[in-house]
Amino acid sequence: MSIRDVLAKNVRKYRQAAGLSQEELAHRAEIDRTYISSIERSVYAATIDVVDRLAKALGVEASDLLVRPRRRSASKIATSAR
Repeated sequence: MSIRDVLAKNVRKYRQAAGLSQEELAHRAEIDRTYISSIERSVYAATIDVVDRLAKALGVEASDLLVRPRRRSASKIATSAR
């Protein structure tokens, strides 16, 4: 998964958890709504300044938006398949 995909998934996850629309997040981060959509679809790579603005608007650390999801271990996968 590319870092752009990681950012896309995390922005969407935190935005939805906060109950924000793309439009409201864009307003809070002072960026265009269509840019939020493009980030969430991995169309554009955000600058570090945009990542920081998004994080502040979402109430998280910028690093939280760049954390890759953990892979499930083989034993957990086998256990959940039972």
